[in-house]
Amino acid sequence: MTDVEKDSAGATAPTHSVADPAPLGLAAFALTTFLLSAKNAGWTHGTDAWLGYAFAYGGLAQLLAGMWEFRRRNVFGATAFSSYGGFWIGLGLYVLLAAPHATPAQLNNDLGWILLAFAIFNVYMLVASTQVNEAVFGVFLTLQATEVLLFIGAFSSNATITKIGGYVGVVTAAVAWYTSFAGVLNGTAGRTVLKVGSPMLSGRMHSEAPVAHSH
Repeated sequence: MTDVEKDSAGATAPTHSVADPAPLGLAAFALTTFLLSAKNAGWTHGTDAWLGYAFAYGGLAQLLAGMWEFRRRNVFGATAFSSYGGFWIGLGLYVLLAAPHATPAQLNNDLGWILLAFAIFNVYMLVASTQVNEAVFGVFLTLQATEVLLFIGAFSSNATITKIGGYVGVVTAAVAWYTSFAGVLNGTAGRTVLKVGSPMLSGRMHSEAPVAHSH
């Protein structure tokens, strides 16, 4: 149930009981993606700086954002943030629990299947994002390219393709950070300061709180 308040015209209008969680979810996704992509790109000398954040920020914070999106009846945001929150937690658990016991070939094969599975999931989220706005579409488009490059690199044990996937992952993080920033700034200002675009297809799906809305 949503609360109600009077709008500027004096009419009764629904208001949400929680703030928009999308900027938090996008920021958590962006930072963790950036850290892992920096490793894949070869910038961090093989360290696992991303791992703790896979649990605490990309995992937990993003999962919480997804739960709050359920509270706001935003099916797209709830599915996206909850799923990718689960992705980071699952990937972190795999690296801690299973990866130490795997051979390099098994590790690449496992990561290839994990990334392929999420690339499949991301396909229909990419299609759905065309009904949200252009910035969110940009996040899922660059993420799709990242996941495809990474699962190809993993299955083929090709370090060059994995490195390119890391570069594209950094771009994905930048797009997600921009979309998060737009949500924070526009929400704080109460008006559009940074543009996120409009739905790319007609027939926008019903949502009381679209991800990183433009107003």
